[in-house]
Amino acid sequence: MTPPDNAQFPVKSKAASPSPPDETTKHSTKPANGQVAAYHPFVGEGCGEGVVAARALSQQVPTADGTLTILSEVELVVQAGETLAITGASGSGKSTLLGLLAGLDQPSAGEIVLLGQRLSELDEDARARLRAGRIGFVFQSFQLLPALTALENILLPLELAGRADARERAAHWLDRVGLAARAGHTPRQLSGGEQQRVAIARAFATDPEIVFADEPTGNLDADTGARIIELLFELNASAHTTLILVTHDDALASRCQRRLHLVAGHAHEVALA
Repeated sequence: MTPPDNAQFPVKSKAASPSPPDETTKHSTKPANGQVAAYHPFVGEGCGEGVVAARALSQQVPTADGTLTILSEVELVVQAGETLAITGASGSGKSTLLGLLAGLDQPSAGEIVLLGQRLSELDEDARARLRAGRIGFVFQSFQLLPALTALENILLPLELAGRADARERAAHWLDRVGLAARAGHTPRQLSGGEQQRVAIARAFATDPEIVFADEPTGNLDADTGARIIELLFELNASAHTTLILVTHDDALASRCQRRLHLVAGHAHEVALA
């Protein structure tokens, strides 16, 4: 998933949301292992108690050969504090789903509620304001600003959120990820693992309610990736943040409380042991 320039902080208004689902015709998910996982309903006005909810979410794009369906009728509710892994083969729609849930793109059909707000009712700037300070992002390619130092990359979202203690807090989070000594170094002077640690510190520094992570270990070797996994879940547990991540890494996915597996755009919740 490639974020827009305003991802951390900003998709156009759509039609009114569809009617709530009939309780007698709830969809049930059937994971690939044959076990039927519990269905999490899209409940009530504002789409229930979840911090993120999707109902009948679909994404299609036109191609020279016709319409390509990337996601089809995805149903999901994520509660505060949960950890969810979105898995599937390349091209199954994982990153597309993550971007839609975070309000970085608009669906072809269906409804998303993020932090109590129906995204279809918000324009691009309003979505950006909703994300500012309340949502953190960790990307596979780190997405650090090359002209800024490690400290400044963490400082930027804090300043944009209007935090009076921005510099102190940025320094604190750089220390939390073990890089206090690298505060004045730019991304090109850092290893891949160090860049991702800066990106994780940036994501958590604003005390977000949700952190979205797209293949956070995808560009790292196995040993560095394992350390990044430990750091990500350690910080997430201490901050009591909702974590939604996309991964091909079974070790990373197994650390999550829930797993949503995508096959050809269809979502199946895997019942975990």
